[in-house]
Amino acid sequence: MVAWTFLTEVHLFIIFMLLTFAVNGEVRYSIPEEMAAGSFIGNIANDLGLDDKRLKNGKARIYSEGGTDYIELNVNKGTLVIKERIDREQLCGRIMPCILNFQILLENPMELHRVAVEIIDVNDNDPIFPRNLIQLEISESSISGARFSLPRAVDPDVGVNTLQTYTLSSTDHFHLKSRSQDEQSSFINLILKTPLDREKQEQHILILTAVDGGDPPRSGTAEIHIIVLDANDNTPVFTQEIYKATVAENAPVGSVLLRVNATDADTDLNGQITYSVTHATDIAKELFELNPVSGEIKVIGLIDYEQSKMYEMNVEARDHGNNADSSKVVIEVTDVNDNTPVINVMSASNQIPEDALPGTVIAMINIQDKDSGKNSEVHCYIDEDIPFRLKSLNNFYKLETDGFLDREMIPKYNITIHVEDKGTPSLSASHTLTLEISDVNDNPPKFEKEHYIAYVVENNSPGSSFFSLKAKDLDLGANSKIAYYVQETRVQNSSVSSYVSVNSDDGVLYAVRSFDYEQTTQFQVSVIAKDGGSPPLSSTAVIDVFVQDQNDNAPRILYPVQSKGSLVAEMVPRSADVGYLVTKVVAVDQDSGQNAWLSYKIMKPADLTLFEIGLQNGEVRTLRQVVDKDSSKQRLTISVEDSGRPSLSATVVVNVVVTDGLHQALLELNDMSQGTEADDNITFYLILALVIVSFLFMTFIIILVSVKLYTWRRSKLYNKCAGGNLPVIPYYPPHYADAVGTGTLHQVFNYEVCMTADSGKSEFKFIRPTNGTLVRVDPSGTETIPHMMSKNAIDEADFKQVGPLSQ
Repeated sequence: MVAWTFLTEVHLFIIFMLLTFAVNGEVRYSIPEEMAAGSFIGNIANDLGLDDKRLKNGKARIYSEGGTDYIELNVNKGTLVIKERIDREQLCGRIMPCILNFQILLENPMELHRVAVEIIDVNDNDPIFPRNLIQLEISESSISGARFSLPRAVDPDVGVNTLQTYTLSSTDHFHLKSRSQDEQSSFINLILKTPLDREKQEQHILILTAVDGGDPPRSGTAEIHIIVLDANDNTPVFTQEIYKATVAENAPVGSVLLRVNATDADTDLNGQITYSVTHATDIAKELFELNPVSGEIKVIGLIDYEQSKMYEMNVEARDHGNNADSSKVVIEVTDVNDNTPVINVMSASNQIPEDALPGTVIAMINIQDKDSGKNSEVHCYIDEDIPFRLKSLNNFYKLETDGFLDREMIPKYNITIHVEDKGTPSLSASHTLTLEISDVNDNPPKFEKEHYIAYVVENNSPGSSFFSLKAKDLDLGANSKIAYYVQETRVQNSSVSSYVSVNSDDGVLYAVRSFDYEQTTQFQVSVIAKDGGSPPLSSTAVIDVFVQDQNDNAPRILYPVQSKGSLVAEMVPRSADVGYLVTKVVAVDQDSGQNAWLSYKIMKPADLTLFEIGLQNGEVRTLRQVVDKDSSKQRLTISVEDSGRPSLSATVVVNVVVTDGLHQALLELNDMSQGTEADDNITFYLILALVIVSFLFMTFIIILVSVKLYTWRRSKLYNKCAGGNLPVIPYYPPHYADAVGTGTLHQVFNYEVCMTADSGKSEFKFIRPTNGTLVRVDPSGTETIPHMMSKNAIDEADFKQVGPLSQ
């Protein structure tokens, strides 16, 4: 019958299940208690205006402050269902309304939705008396109107379902008087209507019934056994019907709260009163004690305001004649700030990227303080010197960014959340969150300088390094890994990559070719440093490369011009004075700087006292006047030498005719031409024979050395490869060379390698310059003579006299 009644009430209240409304962002539902597990409460997704996928992707979950989960969220359907049977009386006691509060928490981005479920009472509890049998001893001398306290029934239900009325079985001597100020302050007294007569009836049995206001109503009964005693004329009377006291929750044990007092007009034993507690909760009995003689009520336990705010006790004053009076004691507990605020981190991120925008939610926090009133009001804050802030949502807080982050400046934050209540004295708590800032590629590589100057010596070996530059990136990991590239530009109508290359790992610049200062004195290279981020960032450095000159060009004589088959001579009259300008040797050097500074000197003069040459200007002048004994034909060998290290030089022969007339000068000049031609022919055949013999000897030596070297390297290569158990590879002859000619030099490179079968998986490059043979042919007829050999390289030529020209 009870189960059927319960199901009927559930059906009656089912119409309230979907009554939802949003108040300040709060969704409220009303459901009856005692619903079965799995029962539908409401479609929270629709009520919040959320998509079903949002619940899944946002990892929706329920956060409950109490820690007991009565309600479950079905993220697949977006519905709320009963997880565990809810007993309103167990959950809320006599508190009305009974609200079950919890929050729906979503992530990515973080959202918080408050949900309140009101548990509606169902009349599922009968009124129950503390004792089924109530025994009273009443003196027959008790006068009409005497009151006898009866224990009141308890009904855990609330509202209309709670206890409403008491009824007493039919009797001529008694009636009931009940008083109901509120649900916690009701009492019931048995009132004597007519005096009792023990001689007529020693015992009376009555039935006391308690009825609630449910539909249908529920009731509970107790049996009253009244024993009629002999006379005791006066009944004790309390001075107050209700005693009230206030006690702080931190009141020490032994504190006296109040004293109840009753008077009895009788004397001696009949006037002695004994006090007792007739009705009190178990908790009240553990906290308070009534002195049976003095009527003092003391504290005997630790009072907690958060456990109960008020306690009630029914006390009785009884004399030795068993006459009694009853009264009620109400003890109100005042709150003391004895609970420290509690910080609950509902959800928190331990890492965010440094490019997170201001307002990015990091954590959701709930603050709880079990005190009440001002003692429960809290102030939550964080340090001001960090780019974060707290936003309050009642007792919930959002921790979010309040500015832009920079990992390179601060890679990690320890965020301490402080909370303190407004009680006196104030209590506080703190909690520290560690937040790491993940790297974002927001820093481009940075060179030490934007513009560099590098120097490379001409005639360098291709593949040699000549400069190094470095860039730094403040990011981490792949974002800080830098690769270097040469920006494509044009240098003298050629790609810059044909001039230089850069090592992509360490930024070392290599010369791709051999530079010639006389062709290229300067060029510009732009090197790009690019990091490994996505997207990558880069920066550029400009390098001005200056080619440094070497003394690789001998002086070239422009005047006097010598051509094969013709002879140029300078004429000096015999009447020439001292310092007479005979001629001026003009020479140039394609080098620059000190390498192009030229000096002139006479190597083999016919007469050491007749001519001199200017060291810097090349002017040939007479040192003295010409005398008769001076030869009319003078041959001067003049050397032009630069100032390089080592120095290079060129020579020119200047023929000087000392004469008094043009006709005599022509005769002298003809003799000199014929003599010179004969000397030149003899010299040519001697040189040719020397070259042929030298060539044959050198060829023999080269062949012999090559054969020996070939045999030695072949045996060495075989031993090296055979020792590593390597496969047989094709063998190339030693000095398999590729001759590359750039500028004024010819370089030969040898490439030698011994590889394994997997060598094709890696890259290799070996560059080793070898000495080449430089052959220089000067079309002007001058020859390059090393400085140390210049004085011994020229033989003096003899002048032969020839007869007068026939034509």
